[in-house]
Amino acid sequence: MSLKKSSGRNYKTLNPREKTYEPPVREFVALHLMDNLGAQRIRLLLQSVEHPQLIFRLERHELESIRGIGPVTADEVVTFNRWDEVDDILQKTENTGAEIMTYWDDDYPPLLREIYDPPLLLWIKGDRKVLQTDSLAVVGTRKAGEYAVNMAEKFTKKLVEHNLTIVSGLAYGIDGAAHRATISAGGKTIAVLGSGIDWIYPSDHKGLASEIVKTGGAIISEFPLGTAPEMGNFPVRNRIVSGMTHGTLVVASGIEGGSMITAKSAIDQNREVFVIPHPVGHPNAIGCNSLIKRGMGKLVQNVEDILTEIKVHITIDTRPDDQEQPEPEMKWTSQELDEFSIEICKTLEEDSLHIDKLAEQLGKPTHQLMPKLLELEMLGCIRQTAGKNFELL
Repeated sequence: MSLKKSSGRNYKTLNPREKTYEPPVREFVALHLMDNLGAQRIRLLLQSVEHPQLIFRLERHELESIRGIGPVTADEVVTFNRWDEVDDILQKTENTGAEIMTYWDDDYPPLLREIYDPPLLLWIKGDRKVLQTDSLAVVGTRKAGEYAVNMAEKFTKKLVEHNLTIVSGLAYGIDGAAHRATISAGGKTIAVLGSGIDWIYPSDHKGLASEIVKTGGAIISEFPLGTAPEMGNFPVRNRIVSGMTHGTLVVASGIEGGSMITAKSAIDQNREVFVIPHPVGHPNAIGCNSLIKRGMGKLVQNVEDILTEIKVHITIDTRPDDQEQPEPEMKWTSQELDEFSIEICKTLEEDSLHIDKLAEQLGKPTHQLMPKLLELEMLGCIRQTAGKNFELL
């Protein structure tokens, strides 16, 4: 079966012998228009061919032989004739000043590609190259107080100084503060929408969205043009906010809401979660302090607390391969510690240890050991992991 051509547009038919393929934007849009194809089945199809264009050259029996593709789905692919509608979407995207990135593209965000359910299509307005940069998500409640906004601005500007791109959701409150602080600091920021790329929400942030694009950032969405900002879209988009970044900073949050969903997504995606503490009793303390209490996020007091956790990801070694690399310096070696603290650190040099094992090796009771471990943790020399194990930083 040959690929159908839409009227009024030139389309180069695939020649498998030459193995020269055009960017598969049309194919991805076409697959998303099919009623019986969800993201999982599209992935099954993509895994079965050398290039997405080949999907539309498969015979019915070949499609049915693919695991998860039944007769109804195979028939929909074989009989697909909505190429005019595909081209209309592409034209409207262009008219909007946006473009479409597919999961197949080489410049698809590398971290986002790693999550369980990465979006197969992204509408982008702005510089798509910014999606390749090292980034951190900054999120929080829409009902942010003065303290939370100040913290968002302070941390964001410091993160920008370390060349991190800031990702957020363009919402009122912390999201907006993070985007504005990034622009003010001369950095780049990405806004992930819970609506179509042509439907900026909230509408009061249309000017902010324009500034994000003008300053080298980007507005992105996985939702088709014209998609309204419905409530159910935002939890879905939050997985992109956390998934394309090295970690998520929760600035302020109640016990429920988008920020907690984003934090949970980050944990599921094996990403770091950082939390700014709040005074007990403050409404924004409930979610943040709960994350810290349950060990779901790291309490941070300055940007260095964040950088020490993600530096392994963002450090680029430019030295020649044959140049001997020095051993990384442990944090405790630069501190003025007493003899007992030094002994603890030296004992932890080989491997992390449970507190009972550490007490046994040091010949000290745990009640004497705990205050020192807490002191070393506050200095950033060690950290406690799950199960009361301790390791060096």
